[in-house]
Formats: sequence, structure tokens, C-alpha cells
Amino acid sequence: MQSKIEDLTMNIEELAKAIAQLKAEVGDLQLNLKRAGEDREAQNKEFQTTVTDQRQAQKMMQAALDLLAGFYKKEALLQAKQEPAGPPPPAGFKSYKNNAQSGGVMSMIEQIIKDTEAMEAEAIKAETESSNAYAVFAAETKASVDEKAKDIANKEGTKAKLEDELVETKQSKDEVIQELTDLAAYNAELHTSCDYVLKNFDIRQKARDEEVEALRQAKAILSGAKFEAFLQGK
Repeated sequence: MQSKIEDLTMNIEELAKAIAQLKAEVGDLQLNLKRAGEDREAQNKEFQTTVTDQRQAQKMMQAALDLLAGFYKKEALLQAKQEPAGPPPPAGFKSYKNNAQSGGVMSMIEQIIKDTEAMEAEAIKAETESSNAYAVFAAETKASVDEKAKDIANKEGTKAKLEDELVETKQSKDEVIQELTDLAAYNAELHTSCDYVLKNFDIRQKARDEEVEALRQAKAILSGAKFEAFLQGK
């Protein structure tokens, strides 16, 4: 029974350690998920800011491009009206200076617009990938937490049963010990009685023999078998 108590105690301690380890792992998983969620939120805010900034930049650059296009168009019209009469210049020569100037600035603005659009597209792509990765991580973490929580519940149930069995075993042990104690006391009492009987056996046997002999003599006297001898003795 003592061996069973020791085994139960060891199993309960091992279960307690395993439960504590599982709870620590669940805590780490939940903490990591919380931090990942905070990082995801920060990344999303940064994404929103980036996209907003790029779209605003695109609007501003497009407005500037439209304004310049209108301005150079008007300037070209005015210049055409002011040209002196005479033979027309060669193709591509008319307003060359203004066209070169306007083309350089507008090309630069158009490039800026393309760059902002590319940056926006890259930000959207990165946001999508990050969001998907977080979703996978969150799902896997939740599944792991659920599995460990189930394992914890099972181990706690087993531990509770072993603890009940340990209590019952200890109670049974105490009852057995009490019973053995009572038996030992009874045995001691019997031993004392036996010792008394053994010590007084010879004395009691002799007294009994004398009592038997006396009874025999009394019986003989009463039956008359030795009455004559009794009188002669007188």
C-alpha cells in the first residue's frame, strides 16, 4: 500500500509539472499572438498612411501636369498668333524652345506619378502578403492553444482522479494501521492471559487433583466401602 501511495504521489507531481509547462506554453503563444496582432495593426496603419500619401501625391502631380499642359498649350497658341507672315518654318522647328522646356518638366512630373503608383502597388502587395501571413499565424496559434488547453483539461481530470485515489489509499492505510494496532493490543491481552494460565497451571492442576481425590474418598465413605476400616481405625 505504501508503494501505491508513492506511485500515486509521483504521478500527481509529474502531471502537475506537465500542466504547469503546458500553461506556460499557452501563455507564450497568446503573448506572441498579441504582439503579432499589435505589429500587424502598426503595419496596417503604416500601409494606410503610405497609400494615402502616394495617392495625394498622384493627385497633386496630376493637377500640376494638367495645369502645365494647359499653360503651355495657351502659350503655344499665343506664340502662333504673334509669328510674322512669311514662309512657314520647317516641321518640328516651330516653338521648339517652349516645347523642349514643357516636355522636360512634364516628363519629370509624369515620372513622379509613375513612381508613386509603383510605390502604392508595392505597398498594397506587401500589405496583402503581411495580412495573409498574420492570418495563417493566428490560425495556427489558435489551433495550438486549443490543443494544449484540451491536453491541460485531460491532465487536470486525471490528476483529480489520482488525488482522490491517493486520499482513499491513505485513509485505507490509516484504517489498516488502526486495525493492526487494535490486533496488537488484543494479542498482547491474550498473551498476558496465556502467561497467567501457564504460570498457574501446575498449581491449579495439583489443586484439581487433590479435589478429585477428596471427592473419591467422600464417595467411598458414603458408599460404605471403607466404613468398617474407618471404625477399626477408631
